[in-house]
Amino acid sequence: MPIILVFEQVFYSVAVAILHADLDAFYASVEQRDDPTLRGRPVLVGGGVVLAASYEAKARGVRTPMGVSQAKALCPWAVVVPPRMRAYTTASKAVFEIFRDTTPLVEGISIDEAFLDVSGLLRVSGTPREIAARLRAEVRTRVGLPITVGIAGTKFLAKVASAVGKPDGLLEVPAGQELAFLHPLPVERLWGVGPVTSAKLREHRITTVADVARIGEAALVSMLGPGAGRHLHALSQNRDPRRVRVGHRRGSIGAQCALGRRPRPFTEVEATLDALVDRVARRMRSAHRAGRTVTVRLRFDDFGRATRSRSLLKATMQTRAIASTARDLLHEALPLIQERGLTLVGVAMSNLDGDGHVQPSLFDEVGDDRLDVAMDAVRDRFGSSSLSRAATIGRELGPSVPILPD
Repeated sequence: MPIILVFEQVFYSVAVAILHADLDAFYASVEQRDDPTLRGRPVLVGGGVVLAASYEAKARGVRTPMGVSQAKALCPWAVVVPPRMRAYTTASKAVFEIFRDTTPLVEGISIDEAFLDVSGLLRVSGTPREIAARLRAEVRTRVGLPITVGIAGTKFLAKVASAVGKPDGLLEVPAGQELAFLHPLPVERLWGVGPVTSAKLREHRITTVADVARIGEAALVSMLGPGAGRHLHALSQNRDPRRVRVGHRRGSIGAQCALGRRPRPFTEVEATLDALVDRVARRMRSAHRAGRTVTVRLRFDDFGRATRSRSLLKATMQTRAIASTARDLLHEALPLIQERGLTLVGVAMSNLDGDGHVQPSLFDEVGDDRLDVAMDAVRDRFGSSSLSRAATIGRELGPSVPILPD
């Protein structure tokens, strides 16, 4: 008699559990960790501009990227320390090792924050709250830094939870209670609601997330446009289908420089932009990525912002091509700069090509272009100071902010 084997396939429904882990006042916390005399005191990291402020300084109204003189006026007893980028990079790497020890599904957002998907660990590692508590304890013990963790079923809500839970906290939004937690919060908690959008919403007496949900998608679209309107309405209902992505490459490479509130001649702004382009182009060549779209970002003395973008005919990682386009965009914005004053300038390259194997080659260029590529190669090999544009000599951008790999 034949033997019949019956296989029963069992499917388990696993709830999505996402952690958003965010180091608290990262640069300032590293300084307080390494210098015991700074603990419990207001600390400002920066030179002319505040790059980071401890929570003791934030409690006095200090924010980034505020000028140090303004910050000292708000908090006269604050201690100003110069940034130590190498120390921050080392601390970040140590924290990310703990993230990857916790789960293989880690999506870094910046050097001090990441999303972690722990959905598949619930049977072996405990509840999301237990996993998050162990992660926080490990970061405190092994790296000596405070970290806040938010727990929810979507990336958006996990990030909101960590923001609400700061500093040095752990906040879980239980399943079924998402909207009860989200709706009483101010509209500024929604991703994409900056000062301009916030002002528009508050003009219509839309002050909470519940108000955004109640007004409906059509009204938001008419008020803010189709993209922003649909986006904010979805978030107000906690609709966020994105999952944690591992190994995702950034969609743009950029750099920016805070100028302070001192009036500057336009030639100085141009030179600063050139230095930023040099920094961006070096990063692109290091990552073997070429870009098609140049974007110049501006922030004005009235705290308003503006961007100007232009797409090139072909992707490039060549400094001169990017700098020429960036300067044209800056000149287009000259009337705004003269009218409103400029406090920050940035440049970014997007629409990036390449999977990491794009290589710059002298033989792809001719004439003056070949000379520019050769100059780029010299800077890449011997350092940025080995060969400089005359306009950028003596102009310091300040230290390059640590970032995740490009």
